[in-house]
Amino acid sequence: MEAKQSAENYKFLAAASVVLLFLGLIYAWSIFHAPFSLMFPSWTVSDLSMTFTISIIFFCVGNLASGRLTKRIGSGGIVRIAAALLLIGFVSVSRLDPYRPDQSLIGLHIFYGVFCGAGVGMGYNAVISSTVKRFTKGAGMILGILLMIYGFGGMILGSVINVLIAEAGLLRTFLVMAPVVAIVLVLGSFFIKPPDASAAVSNAEESGNDHTPGQMLRTKVFWLFFVWKTVICSAGLLVINSAAPIATAFGAPAALGLMVLIFNGAGRMAFGAAIDKLDRKRTMYISCIALLLAGASLYTGALLHNVALVFIGLTLMGACYGGAPTLSAYVVKLFFGGRHYSSNFSINTIMIVPAAIVGPLVSSILQERSDGSYNSTFLMIIGLAVAAFALNAALNKLSKV
Repeated sequence: MEAKQSAENYKFLAAASVVLLFLGLIYAWSIFHAPFSLMFPSWTVSDLSMTFTISIIFFCVGNLASGRLTKRIGSGGIVRIAAALLLIGFVSVSRLDPYRPDQSLIGLHIFYGVFCGAGVGMGYNAVISSTVKRFTKGAGMILGILLMIYGFGGMILGSVINVLIAEAGLLRTFLVMAPVVAIVLVLGSFFIKPPDASAAVSNAEESGNDHTPGQMLRTKVFWLFFVWKTVICSAGLLVINSAAPIATAFGAPAALGLMVLIFNGAGRMAFGAAIDKLDRKRTMYISCIALLLAGASLYTGALLHNVALVFIGLTLMGACYGGAPTLSAYVVKLFFGGRHYSSNFSINTIMIVPAAIVGPLVSSILQERSDGSYNSTFLMIIGLAVAAFALNAALNKLSKV
């Protein structure tokens, strides 16, 4: 029985890795940004940025929908719905008309932002929820690896997309991507499912700590963790969106900013491993320490105009920000159980929305008030790290785990 379950787990991991890799394509938006601006010169930077913002919002909507529907149609069914949404989205984007820029912009917002964003959110929730229910030992590391693959989706497949754009053109690239992504997701969906009933019974998480979404929202633990993660993610977004300009501002090549993305992915795996080897409390403290060191290194590097210190700060920031989704996926199960995990996890995913608003907004305001200097931004990271320590201490007083 154990051998059979182990074989099924390996199949699941292989399928989950491929599905998340292709779902991560949604974050390849930066690759499409320049080609779209050339094809539609009347579109502003804000017009194009709005597309990604809409996709993030509907990523959260898709997560919520997946959480509500999983018990009815299963994780595999959710992934197949995600495949359909991405197929419709990509095919519709391929039919945008360069001679009708206003209509095409609305179409891009709807089909890339709404359809593709919701599809990715649904598929993401289905895979992560199934992972948590299937693995009771080493779940942190496994979640970290899968989330790292998801985060690297746009980077790994980005080179293929660039070749397609160069050879076939921008719109035809979407037409090629549509069936490929849909087929991969549909095939993978037949392996994306929680363990069978006999294996699930042995899982200790289906016990007295199970909370419904409503019960979870009424706990102080939820809101303390919500604010803690918002602080961590807001701090990360203060610099991650501007990693390349920060690197060039201190005399380093813009490519140095890409290290943030690499350590973002590596941080997901590293923090997952830390949860397994240590515990929730110590791993969250490590995250707080990493954030404090990142801010201190960046600020000191800015004062001394030291590229090495700026590099250290950026990589620590990337790792800390990357570790947040892994911690969230694990902590939701730890605090609130596995029975309602899909719904509870989808609610926790919404934490990205306030962070996505607060981080870039505060960063732009600080830069404008300091004539383009990043010093105040780096000081803000130190302040947020102090707040993260305080929130974590308060959380530890309420929770024994």
